Amino acid sequence: MVTTTDERPVTDDPGTALRWETACRLERLQPERGVAALFGDQQVAIFRTHAGELYAIGNIDPKSGAAVLSRGIVGDRGGEPTVASPVYKESFSLVDGRCLDAPGVSVPAYPVRVHDGRVQIGLR
Repeated sequence: MVTTTDERPVTDDPGTALRWETACRLERLQPERGVAALFGDQQVAIFRTHAGELYAIGNIDPKSGAAVLSRGIVGDRGGEPTVASPVYKESFSLVDGRCLDAPGVSVPAYPVRVHDGRVQIGLR
């Protein structure tokens, strides 16, 4: 997860720039609740914490195949922000998308920024 308010491209790999896609206006995100956004064939679950941090992970629950993570219960485990799938209750890190209950299972994690009051997701 990367939260930034400027227009610089953010990359994990210096040779790969991200394409920033607008999801919604920041004020539309309620703290501790998720929303789903569709960018082409990528379903993304976006979360805003009470502290104002933004996170974005894949919306598809890897165990059930259902697009439901945006409807999960937001919480934390040992200080790490999480969302629990509403289907099988497995918790996923909002920081990096890994499942905290099933080693080796994960969902994609996306960088997030706010630009001109709009929440944007970094896609490849």
